[in-house]
Amino acid sequence: MKLTDFDFDLPEELIATRPAVPRTSAKLLVAEGSGITDSVVSALPDWLQAGDRLVLNDTRVIPARLSGQRHRSSAQGNTAATIGVTLLEPRADGTWTALIKPLKKVKAGEEIVFSADFRATLEGTAEGQGLLRFNLSGDDFDAALNAAGAMPLPPYIAARRPADAQDNEDYQTVFARNKGAVAAPTASLHFDDALLRAIAARGVQFSFVTLHVGAGTFLPVKVDDVTTHRMHAEWGRVSAEAAHEIAQTKASGGRVIPVGTTALRLIETAAQNGSIRAWEGDTDIFIYPGFTFRVTDALMTNFHLPKSTLMMLVSALMGQHRMREIYAHAIDRKYRFFSYGDSSLLIPEKT
Repeated sequence: MKLTDFDFDLPEELIATRPAVPRTSAKLLVAEGSGITDSVVSALPDWLQAGDRLVLNDTRVIPARLSGQRHRSSAQGNTAATIGVTLLEPRADGTWTALIKPLKKVKAGEEIVFSADFRATLEGTAEGQGLLRFNLSGDDFDAALNAAGAMPLPPYIAARRPADAQDNEDYQTVFARNKGAVAAPTASLHFDDALLRAIAARGVQFSFVTLHVGAGTFLPVKVDDVTTHRMHAEWGRVSAEAAHEIAQTKASGGRVIPVGTTALRLIETAAQNGSIRAWEGDTDIFIYPGFTFRVTDALMTNFHLPKSTLMMLVSALMGQHRMREIYAHAIDRKYRFFSYGDSSLLIPEKT
């Protein structure tokens, strides 16, 4: 399986830099059987059945992008450098791993000052990342980060415009609860409270799981043979309650439909022994064609980057030829792509 098998040409103008307003007005491509139907997210309940279960990722994105100053005294006088920081994940010892640009402008032991009362010391570097210790912790840290930080927009949006106050709302799901992600579970950004109520009225139930999406989700695949690619690890949890609900839905003949590739990867991790069970830890599951799905019956997801692991995942679910058809249709009908783009409901043919 070659990386080029998952490539396609995407017109630049189809890359969304802002979401549809309102959220539910985004287009929804429904691929069911051999057909493709153009719909809208607000009509999602029409495509669901009583007894179905949507699995939602309730992670909360933190404002992980920071801009600060490094000050240094030397024989030439006092100098300063602007330093960009993107937090990646906290460690057990209280430090954070982070992307620091330019990393060469900061030495171990030096401080980066983000505001009058919020700063971090670089304790060391490894594999191109920095290890930062902040002067605040707990609620004080959260408050300072919320004041100084910006939403960590994906690179293909950040290259086109800076994050602003509107992104604080747009890049967060309405059911976000457990903070820790540095990227949003973007398929869930299409939901609002009214849509959730309409889905419930249809007889569809919900289960919530948590996968803290990491910045590694945007890392390119650099190997030609995709089977040798190693995924970044992300922390997740499937509670005993959620595992029981999903198992009950399967047993009763209902469909389990994760919303987003993050929810799918997590429940399939929790079901690797054959049936879904409570699970917690770091998952680096890599899903590409040939994968055996244990619990997933369909998937709601946005449109993904060429040659990405997410393109491989949807190809595993639907088949490579089928996904080429779906994406050709989406491009022809000018669906908007990536994190702030339109959505799809992928329902594979039963075998």
